[in-house]
Amino acid sequence: MRCGNCGLEMIPGAAFCPSCGRPAGQSWVGTESASRTSAVTSSGLQPNVAGSLCYLVGFITGIFFLVVDPYKRDQFVRFHAFQAIFLSVAWFAVYFVLAIFLVIVPGILWRAAWFLHSLLDLGFFLLWLLLMYKAYNKEEFKLPVIGELAAKQA
Repeated sequence: MRCGNCGLEMIPGAAFCPSCGRPAGQSWVGTESASRTSAVTSSGLQPNVAGSLCYLVGFITGIFFLVVDPYKRDQFVRFHAFQAIFLSVAWFAVYFVLAIFLVIVPGILWRAAWFLHSLLDLGFFLLWLLLMYKAYNKEEFKLPVIGELAAKQA
């Protein structure tokens, strides 16, 4: 069952929406909610698909979904867009530091540093897939630091 106000998937038998607090059977007909629902339906992308696509090209698609009209008002999509942007920035920072480290490190240590670099790339790739999967399944999976920042911004 979905909340008539915010569209959150509710637990069956819940008396109130855990997100907005409205009674379960009460629907709210407001101009913003009605326009958001019709805009999302007419565009063909559901919020879970849009949230998953936020991660596709990192900060580029994150910024895109923060600017495009029906999605910039959806809290779920905004959360995933901000988390995708923050994750991209973190990944670039780690990649930049490791690239500098690889230039400085001599000989045998270079191979160990390259192995560490490859493991981190694999880890970021698997995290990227996990976040896309969780967003598609309508979950707000929060990363430890980045997720809290994204939740505050959304």
